[in-house]
Amino acid sequence: MEQNHKVYYKTPIGIAKIIGDINGIISVSVINDEIESSEIVPECLKDCVQQLDEYFKGSRESFNLKLNPVGTDFQKKVWNELLNVPFGKTRSYLDQSKKLGDVKAIRAVASANGKNPIWIIIPCHRIIGSDGSLTGYAGGIWRKKWLLEHESPSLQQSLF
Repeated sequence: MEQNHKVYYKTPIGIAKIIGDINGIISVSVINDEIESSEIVPECLKDCVQQLDEYFKGSRESFNLKLNPVGTDFQKKVWNELLNVPFGKTRSYLDQSKKLGDVKAIRAVASANGKNPIWIIIPCHRIIGSDGSLTGYAGGIWRKKWLLEHESPSLQQSLF
């Protein structure tokens, strides 16, 4: 069995902990601890670190990485649908449920979003309440707001 590798990468909104192996990225999470960025990045995680770096610098809008999240079939279906939400756009939980073919599954969809193990790359931060509210986000609402502003040029311009 392939050994998982881990790296810590400093982002503008916290330290990202990236775990993966030759089969793909297993998780990207934000941690609140002050940990130094890893000096050595395992080969299988270099593309992920580079692409996240480009994302935060504003030069990348989509990721081209092999993903290998661990979850149920339903969760993976929800996470896969999240990959279809374009950069700079949002979708409501209801919209996401409709895309998955079951309006009544809204709570299950919201729950699966909350268990998304691959922060930013599987963009659960782009899912908002039907009323436009920035509902729950595992990384903290302030991070969700930051990410949405980072991805939306019109919002950024309105700040200045």
